[in-house]
Amino acid sequence: MTWTSPLTLLQRGWTRHRDQDGPIRKVVSNLPFEDLRKREQPNRQYEGNAIKTNKYRLWSFLPMNLFEQFHRLANIYFVGLAILNFIPVVNAFQPEVALIPICIILALTAVKDGWEDFRRYQTDQQLNNMPCYIFRRRLMCFVERRWKDVRVGDFVKVLSNEIIPADILLLHTSDPNGVCHMETANLDGETNLKQRKVVPGFSTLGEPFQPQTFESTVVCENPNNNLNLFKGFIERPDKRRSGFGIDSLLLRGCTVRNTDDAAGIVVYAGHETKSMLNNNGPRYKRSKIERKMNTDVLFCVLLLFFMCLIGALGHAIWLETFSTMPSYIVPDSNGNYISSALAGFYMFFTMIILLQVMIPVSLYVSIELVKMGQIFFITQDAELYDQELDSRVQCRALNITEDLGQIQYVFSDKTGTLTENKMVFKRCTIMGTEYCHEENAARLAVINGGGSEEEEVTIYQKTKLPPLFPLEELQDGHTGHKNDANTQVAAASRRRSKVAAGAQSDMAFSSPLETVVVPDRKLLLEVDHQMASIQTGPYLDFFLALAICNTVVVSTLTAQRQRVKGHCNSSYSGSSSHNMGQWFKISSVQKFFSSMRFKRNGETLADPFAIDEDEPDTFHISSVSNSRPGQKVISSEGKDKRSLSGSEEVCYEAHSPDEAALIHAAKAYGFTMVERTPRYVTVKLPNETLLKFEVLDVLTFDSTRRRMSIIVRHPHTNEIIMYTKGADSAVMEKLGNVFSVESAAKQIAVRTQKDLDMYARDGLRTLCFAKKVISEQEFKAWFTCRQEALSAIDEKEERLMETANCIENNLTLLGATGIEDRLQENVPETIQALRRAGMQVWVLTGDKPETAVNIAYSCKLLDHEDLVFTFTTNKKSVCKMRLEDTLSEVRRTRGGLGLDPQFRGYNSTFTDPLMEPSIGLVIDGPTLNHALSDDLVEQFVELCKYCRAVLCCRVTPLQKSSVVKVIRQKLRVMTLAVGDGANDVNMIQAADVGIGVSGQEGMQAVMASDFAITRFKHLQRLLLVHGHWCYSRLANMVIYFFYKNVAYVNLLFWYQFFCGFSGTAMIDYWLMIFFNLFFTSAPPIMFGIMDKEVSDSTLLSLPELYRRGQHSEGYRRSTFWIAILDAFYQSLVCFFIPYWTYNDSDIGIFSFGTPMNTVSLFTIILHLAIEIKSWTVVHWVIMVGSVLVYFILTLAYSAICISCNPPSDPYWIMHKQMADPMFYLVCILTTVVALLPRYTLHVLKGTLAPSLHLRARQLERLPSSCREQQIREWRGFRDTCISASLSSSACPSA
Repeated sequence: MTWTSPLTLLQRGWTRHRDQDGPIRKVVSNLPFEDLRKREQPNRQYEGNAIKTNKYRLWSFLPMNLFEQFHRLANIYFVGLAILNFIPVVNAFQPEVALIPICIILALTAVKDGWEDFRRYQTDQQLNNMPCYIFRRRLMCFVERRWKDVRVGDFVKVLSNEIIPADILLLHTSDPNGVCHMETANLDGETNLKQRKVVPGFSTLGEPFQPQTFESTVVCENPNNNLNLFKGFIERPDKRRSGFGIDSLLLRGCTVRNTDDAAGIVVYAGHETKSMLNNNGPRYKRSKIERKMNTDVLFCVLLLFFMCLIGALGHAIWLETFSTMPSYIVPDSNGNYISSALAGFYMFFTMIILLQVMIPVSLYVSIELVKMGQIFFITQDAELYDQELDSRVQCRALNITEDLGQIQYVFSDKTGTLTENKMVFKRCTIMGTEYCHEENAARLAVINGGGSEEEEVTIYQKTKLPPLFPLEELQDGHTGHKNDANTQVAAASRRRSKVAAGAQSDMAFSSPLETVVVPDRKLLLEVDHQMASIQTGPYLDFFLALAICNTVVVSTLTAQRQRVKGHCNSSYSGSSSHNMGQWFKISSVQKFFSSMRFKRNGETLADPFAIDEDEPDTFHISSVSNSRPGQKVISSEGKDKRSLSGSEEVCYEAHSPDEAALIHAAKAYGFTMVERTPRYVTVKLPNETLLKFEVLDVLTFDSTRRRMSIIVRHPHTNEIIMYTKGADSAVMEKLGNVFSVESAAKQIAVRTQKDLDMYARDGLRTLCFAKKVISEQEFKAWFTCRQEALSAIDEKEERLMETANCIENNLTLLGATGIEDRLQENVPETIQALRRAGMQVWVLTGDKPETAVNIAYSCKLLDHEDLVFTFTTNKKSVCKMRLEDTLSEVRRTRGGLGLDPQFRGYNSTFTDPLMEPSIGLVIDGPTLNHALSDDLVEQFVELCKYCRAVLCCRVTPLQKSSVVKVIRQKLRVMTLAVGDGANDVNMIQAADVGIGVSGQEGMQAVMASDFAITRFKHLQRLLLVHGHWCYSRLANMVIYFFYKNVAYVNLLFWYQFFCGFSGTAMIDYWLMIFFNLFFTSAPPIMFGIMDKEVSDSTLLSLPELYRRGQHSEGYRRSTFWIAILDAFYQSLVCFFIPYWTYNDSDIGIFSFGTPMNTVSLFTIILHLAIEIKSWTVVHWVIMVGSVLVYFILTLAYSAICISCNPPSDPYWIMHKQMADPMFYLVCILTTVVALLPRYTLHVLKGTLAPSLHLRARQLERLPSSCREQQIREWRGFRDTCISASLSSSACPSA
């Protein structure tokens, strides 16, 4: 063993620190250094793969937990007071007793934190001990180790259906094309397969992997949490470099599929992996009520300071009234008496100790318990359960439930949020000729209509659950008997809603609605004509672009997601998947998949999906046959029957529903992609010819270019062709000078643009397709620049963008497609309800304005009576002029009506009309950039205040978040953003409340959200019902907590006026502790969890009730001070009535305080009873139970406490009081006098000026028929008034 000097160790440590802060990471193989000690390893500075998410160790739990708890100022405050009580000159109680309340609170919090940390520790141990295979040089093979043994620089092999233990740079796969398929469901919820490829130019395909020969250096970026970005290069010993990206990185937590094995070198391990960097756990935000409550706590502190100051001054003045010191004042050890001023100074701190309950220490703990209860009821709401997905609402942010009841602005994505995100191919235009696909439209109408006698629909299911349909039914479905099939259709339609949602297809976007396309006959003839004559032409290029210009992964029935049988560690797969699912907290929902067979006049249009008869271990996927329409194809049933179809069936794993719709449209016309590898893509033509294109490069889609291109070499002509698809504006601008000169190309572009406008008006999503033939010289020069950009570390994205824009020009337009994305269920009703509730609904989408406007009218965001302003310009000066003109017109109209835009649409009653014109605003992305500039943003925001609805089109993800931030900051309103895709993450995080929709685009939006739902319609119940309840309950509970503490502590304060401000308490301190911990702690918690001011049905019927939370009517500054004044009044009554009753009597101090303590309990409990709106058994049990607990504990304490608080003891005092009739008279009289003003105020308000909520509660007492009629009458009168006002006010504006 060699000794290393401390200076060398210090230098190594500094080098490690410096390397961590560097811009890049260099990784070399660990194999040559396997025998060296760990501190001499070249990759020693990087983290190991063992993870530790628990915060504590057994020896560090107590100090660390206390340190964290003392981050709360309230805890420091009360511990400081307890310590202050140990100082003899200022103590008010026994020092040890003063520690009890704060110790109990700290202990309860520590137990909760310890239990949560222990569960994290158990999960960590399960993950760290999962098996994996690491290459060892000594044995020259892969050996089984644990995840925690993996280090950066190790070579790891992952088998099929195993979970990847670390972030691994892919260097070898068993696939002959160097491809590995990866499922990222555990990471982002996406069930479609991601294709990963071996680092270009590194591994020789077909040869065994030999890690011991690896002598290169991996240079990559430092760890980050971007799941879609990874850049670096491999530098060989001869200094040659091979660049790689995210498509060569296997991510920790994902699962290898359809690949026997994959191997590579570990570049990130443990907490530095991308999955761990994205695992932030629950989101914590400060709610609006919490921010306001903190201010009120400061008011209580000031009030406490003022009361203590009165006590200090009063004590000093009281001492000055004596000519000599009274005998009960004890001198110090030297026999000297302290001065009156100093005694008053000491008394200030004594009074703080005595009146410390003024600051509600238990309020924060109670709020946490209340929010946990509220979250439980939200997640258990059966109305928010999605049976199809077997999913319920998720609450990821644990402390902003009440913010759901205060939302004023709702910002929504369109695709996948308002719509289904199930894309259906509807129409296309090729070379200026439009094809409407009437037959396909008729098929879709039949599907929506529920079936017809001419069409046959057979639904199959195969899951691990018991089959829904007997085997005989399924077999009958294959016989083709029409009557039997129709019977099955009827039965299936009746049972569809009852299908267990635990059976999900493993392939996304695979429903028959999306995969089956009926070709247009005229277009089919045109394609057949070109195929028969020249086998080239724009029509063939168009469908080739549809088939290959995508990122769709192709697999076959022989490559199903099936567990590798007979492997030694296959038993780990199930538990590993379970552990990873727990870890990322993404529940794997399962859906049944169905296959449909359509027949028209005996002609088979599409083939049913197969039913796999393999073992339950098989992961089933849907498949589509390679048949062309019109051909008779027998469905494959498992591997043994595959030969019946004549060719092997393929499965398409699309990354987006658009791609799925387009590739199935191409397949409907006979252009079937049958294979895709990193180097080749093979397409089967309608004449059964196979075209194998060499893939030279792929320019992936991004939100800036809004295009995707694939560069291939044609197998017949040897030409280099680039096929491009993208948004119409993104493709049209790259057509060159086609619009400047009269030509056939210009006529095609003009006609195509007209068709695109028609598609947009119909609400269809549009995509343009183009091609370009590239010369060999141009491609070689461009490809050199492209490789340099790929190998770059700095500014890699910018350089790649530059190279893409360089080649994507002078395109030849082929055509365009129109894809329908249908509205989700009940979207119009939900938007109308939100707007009735006073919320302004904005839609932010990347679609073109015509498409977005059509959808806006469909979902009732815009009405045909609305005055809609459309802003589309690329010039800032024009934008400024339009803003000024529009604002002046709107101000003139609104000013004539005398309306304040800040309170637009707010009513105090149901019947008051909304006397305002209905204005909508449509603005596109370029114009929005100008509107959000510093000199125009104020005008833009002011205009938006007048608008009932705003529709932002062609906006980027960054613009979405910018809009939300501007509105939230400028108008100081509560905002909510809802979206379903990765492009909505910025918007969701920018809003006060973020809602993720777990739809077709994975779980990125859900992982970044505060709450997650499955359907947009659930937003109505989540906000109008649970949001209203949570806000009302918590606001009332917080106000009640302040009242309760002030009312009780003031009893001690009033007593100081009669004891010389000496800090004496007339109530036993143990009973004071019990009062807050046991006697009055449960009722307010129950109040905050279960009180129901209005029923859910009424809240949904009358969305106007939601407006109270928007204007913070439940928790205002005036409400707080009214509660404080009421607490002062009640404390005066509770003190002075017993005082006058027992004045000039000989009862002791505790006999005097016991009636006050009892009266205070009755008053506080009955005060809450007045505030409770709905009584249940739980309310009665807790309220009555609190009173019983008080008497039981007080009686027991008085019986056993003989010498608990010398010189005065509460022994047998309660028993004597209860034997005195005067005690009961005092309790009844004092409670009635104390609560009479509040009760009277409630009666007068309910009689003379009933609120909306009181009127709603009165409605609930009516019979159901009368109640519904009353609500309809109010709504009808209100809507009539609104329509009249809109008609009269819209005319001048126009």
